[in-house]
Amino acid sequence: MANVEKTIKNELKKGKGFMKEFKEFISRGNVVDLAVGVIVGSSFTAIVNSLVNNIITPIITLITGKVSVKELFFALDGKEYDSLEAATEAGVATLGYGLFIQAVIDFIIIAFVVFLLVKGMNRIRDIGKKPVEEEATTKECPYCKSEINIEAVRCPNCTSQLEE
Repeated sequence: MANVEKTIKNELKKGKGFMKEFKEFISRGNVVDLAVGVIVGSSFTAIVNSLVNNIITPIITLITGKVSVKELFFALDGKEYDSLEAATEAGVATLGYGLFIQAVIDFIIIAFVVFLLVKGMNRIRDIGKKPVEEEATTKECPYCKSEINIEAVRCPNCTSQLEE
């Protein structure tokens, strides 16, 4: 019985350590950054959806002859339906390739905008950095003008004695 009580006490102590560790994890900046990223990402999704639905899709609709990309589908029962919604309401299985095309367009736009954001952030980050000059590891022989190790005291090409 004493061993059981000891085990329970040890587990409770571990639990307190677990909660302390969890509090430390939550209070780190990374979790807050992640939360901000998720919130901004969901807002960004709304902007991209609006761009696609209200600007790009109407342009594609003009190009395709007044057919909305989202409405492109095949009814798998072989019959013709006026719209994807009508086929769905009839309980027919459909192959909605227009919705897939729309998702691909959304993805390409999101990927392009994220690329531009990352590129811009990298440029801003690099503005403040000064180029790091590497230390020279070679020098030029003053006699034969060949490139030699910086620590050389005699040129391996012309065998001239080098001044230090």
